[in-house]
Amino acid sequence: MKFAHLSDLHLGKRLCEQSLLEDQREILRRILAILDEERPDGVLIAGDVYDKPVPPAEAVQLFDEFLVQLAQRGAPVFVISGNHDSAERIAFGGRLMSARGVYMAPVYDGRVEPVTLTDAFGPVDIYLLPFIKPAGVRRFFPDREILTYTDAVSAAVEAMAPDPARRSVLVTHQFVTGAVRCESEDLSVGGSDNVDASVFDAFDYVALGHLHGPQAAGRPTLRYCGSPLKYSFSEVSQTKSVTLMELAEKGRVEVRTRPLTPLRELVELRGRYEELTLRSFYQATSYPEDYLHITLTDEEDIPDAVGKLRVIYRNLLKLDYDNARTRAGQWDAQLPDAKRKSPLELFAELYEKQNGQPMSEEQNNFLRELIEKIWEEQV
Repeated sequence: MKFAHLSDLHLGKRLCEQSLLEDQREILRRILAILDEERPDGVLIAGDVYDKPVPPAEAVQLFDEFLVQLAQRGAPVFVISGNHDSAERIAFGGRLMSARGVYMAPVYDGRVEPVTLTDAFGPVDIYLLPFIKPAGVRRFFPDREILTYTDAVSAAVEAMAPDPARRSVLVTHQFVTGAVRCESEDLSVGGSDNVDASVFDAFDYVALGHLHGPQAAGRPTLRYCGSPLKYSFSEVSQTKSVTLMELAEKGRVEVRTRPLTPLRELVELRGRYEELTLRSFYQATSYPEDYLHITLTDEEDIPDAVGKLRVIYRNLLKLDYDNARTRAGQWDAQLPDAKRKSPLELFAELYEKQNGQPMSEEQNNFLRELIEKIWEEQV
């Protein structure tokens, strides 16, 4: 049984205020072309369908078109909500759509009932677990201590009780400890959104969403397929793809990818203004059409540099300088990793510097819960 694994479509997303809807429409068309060649038995979409809980109408229409195209191909489609989605909006109409083979994960209520498919090797149970947080799970398990994301996901998985004798697939949207983030992904509270990989040991394959870089998380069958497009300049070096997973008999799983080529690339260019505006520099390239971040190394600012450069590079999204002046003004150069630290880590460092000792475990837990509460109200 073959599955196509997708996630993090982020339909409706804007990059540096540039709408990516045209690029998203084209990449979905190219995904469909791959599916027509591969003919999977199911399509797994592991969350962050939209970029915002209340997506623009154009994004909803685009996803509607994509679902219709998938349904017409006959293979069942499995969709969960991610942390960027509204679980209620993703779940809307799910009971009706299941009759057409489109399974939209309901809002988590403490239970996850599998959808079962069958092939020559027997049944395959598909479990749909949308993005969950400890506070959202705790009320369904009042007799269990649920403080962390690992606690929450572990409780949800144990309640599923997948049969170890049957093949099972989990579609979920969480951050598994040890996986690699990039700038376009949300950093949760104090790193507390980490979920230990061992929580998923009962499943033959775990189709993960949340991280934009394709990668395995601990084992080849615990996998992030990544986003289909590059959504920040930190993703410039990534190769986007569709992940294809094939289940044979119990214990035998093969995973491979098919690369995706975007309508426009995300590119970073660096050099002097005079160099970057030479016809010989850009003539035989796709740079004039690509989404660009340009870093000028001129010591003197170029008047109206953005306007002038956009005559050649019409999709210039970001411009900055790297010269003696800007390097002298980088007051935080001694803290290169500050942006990568969680709020809890930063506060703990500040507390220790001010008080000459680290926070106690009780203080740490109080702060974690306080930041978690604030984060939940904002997301």
